[in-house]
Amino acid sequence: MPSIDLSRYDRKKTARPPSSPKKEQGGLMELLSREISFGSAELPDKKKEYLYLELSSLLLAGINLKPALELVSADQQKENDRKLYAAIQSAVLAGDSFSGALKKTGKFSLYEVFSLQIGEESGKLVEVLQDLAKYYKSKIMQRRKIISALTYPLVVLSTSLGAVFFMLKFVVPMFADVFKRFGGKLPWITEKIMGISLGLEHYFWVMLLVTLAAAAAIYSIRKTQQYRAFISRVVLRIPVAGDMVRKIYLARFCNSMRLLISAKLPLLQAIALIRQMISYYPLESSLQKIEKDILNGRSLHESLQQFPIYPPKMIQLIKIGEETNQMDTFFGRIADQYVEEVEYKSATLSSVMEPLIIIFLGLIVGTILISMYLPLMQMSNSFQ
Repeated sequence: MPSIDLSRYDRKKTARPPSSPKKEQGGLMELLSREISFGSAELPDKKKEYLYLELSSLLLAGINLKPALELVSADQQKENDRKLYAAIQSAVLAGDSFSGALKKTGKFSLYEVFSLQIGEESGKLVEVLQDLAKYYKSKIMQRRKIISALTYPLVVLSTSLGAVFFMLKFVVPMFADVFKRFGGKLPWITEKIMGISLGLEHYFWVMLLVTLAAAAAIYSIRKTQQYRAFISRVVLRIPVAGDMVRKIYLARFCNSMRLLISAKLPLLQAIALIRQMISYYPLESSLQKIEKDILNGRSLHESLQQFPIYPPKMIQLIKIGEETNQMDTFFGRIADQYVEEVEYKSATLSSVMEPLIIIFLGLIVGTILISMYLPLMQMSNSFQ
């Protein structure tokens, strides 16, 4: 099998997260909600899953690649999709390989291009197509489960914070006007709440401008190595959420390794390719060192031991996979385990967050209301 020259596709990445397509350095929900692809202009995961599933089914049914592409293209409803598949079909008719046709569109990752190229060269194109379809299906299902588990608590939190803002901005000033007319000493808690409301009223636009300026500054430095390293350390230290983020990326790393190794791509080339796809800083930086270690003759599990991002259990399983020459199997098991853990923790986090958010914000709203009614009670007692 001819070797694949990865250097032609090397990206100078001073910054940039596998999957990761539209790569973000942002928070957990941004990571979970976005489409999992490997480039900003790529085809969405759902359409990739459809393409690979349809092609594998048609090829298994005995239909050749060219008419199979024609059938897939004819089934598209959107004009852009029809043009894309027509371009792929034209390239194949002109003599390009299927992997080469996908590469020309710029809508597919190197991960897919190299996997399909190996499938074509080894006569296992159908198997690779099925693997890719399963890969994207599992990613889509994982993302949907996590989003469904975390959406409700975040909606409740956003709505409640909006209610608190409304009370401080509009309701409290109305009470403040009443208290000024009557004069007298206000309770300590009432003075504090009124002070917060007054500060919000006077400095709202200043705070908004400062927030926007901070957001713009973060956006401008989001791709720098220092920022990515810092934000990664911060996120990993967040209880529960940090462990979830780590396992999400480890699952993607293991899933990618499984697919590439099962496609018979050499280990060193698989790591080099995955390093280009993953821009999660702890993994990306470690893979650069691991790549050099493997070139110097070290085993994969020995190289992984240097970095705390890789759990000891994962390293031991990879060691067994290396010793038994079943690395693809063990990478698949690790990926499945991490996906299950993330889904379980996200569901648990959701069930715990809901009552805590309601209680916490209930206390805030209750404190505001009590602070406003205390002076009224005092005034009513003074009239008796």
